[in-house]
Amino acid sequence: MRPIRPAAQRGFTFIEAAVVVAILGILVAVAIPSMSNWMLARKAQGAAGFYKDGLTLARSQAVAHNSASRLVLIDNANGQMDWRVDICFPTRSVPCSDTSGAWSSATAASADDPDGSAGFQSVLRSASLLPASSAVVTTTDPVNAEAVYFTPLGWLDGRVTPRLNQIKLVPARSRSGAFPPMAVAVTLAGMATICDPDGTARSAKKCPP
Repeated sequence: MRPIRPAAQRGFTFIEAAVVVAILGILVAVAIPSMSNWMLARKAQGAAGFYKDGLTLARSQAVAHNSASRLVLIDNANGQMDWRVDICFPTRSVPCSDTSGAWSSATAASADDPDGSAGFQSVLRSASLLPASSAVVTTTDPVNAEAVYFTPLGWLDGRVTPRLNQIKLVPARSRSGAFPPMAVAVTLAGMATICDPDGTARSAKKCPP
């Protein structure tokens, strides 16, 4: 009785291999832009969180120290904005504003700080790790606003103008459509939130007026 020989294994033909390569090429061509956009959207969300953290810190420091506070935006070389949180202790004769008051700095506490030289020093955070402006464009509303001031109760100080209402983040023209526009808005009560600047009136994510 002759032994049964296994059937000869058949390899891929050139045409079959070419079809597989073509399909893989199509999948890669579709997947890479989608993955790139997804990653940029995640980075933009992180950038929004970066600015929200600054606004939240400024408000919390005003309440914690029973002082005035402010968040100041500073241009970074990558086209984004660093932020710095300062505090100031107003007196009857010298209010804390954009033109007066003994504000803290990154190297020294306010001259009026009850804790003296060991008091609160300004907190500075760099935006150097955020996406460059060639990918994410960040603007303020109004456009010439560079700071927002808080009262000791944590409310916005409306006496200082122009008052920062929103920090908007949109994809650069070369990355159009990579992610929907977003903004970090601050309410009159001093609360910061990430929202949709183009949302409709019925949208739960629409930025507060």
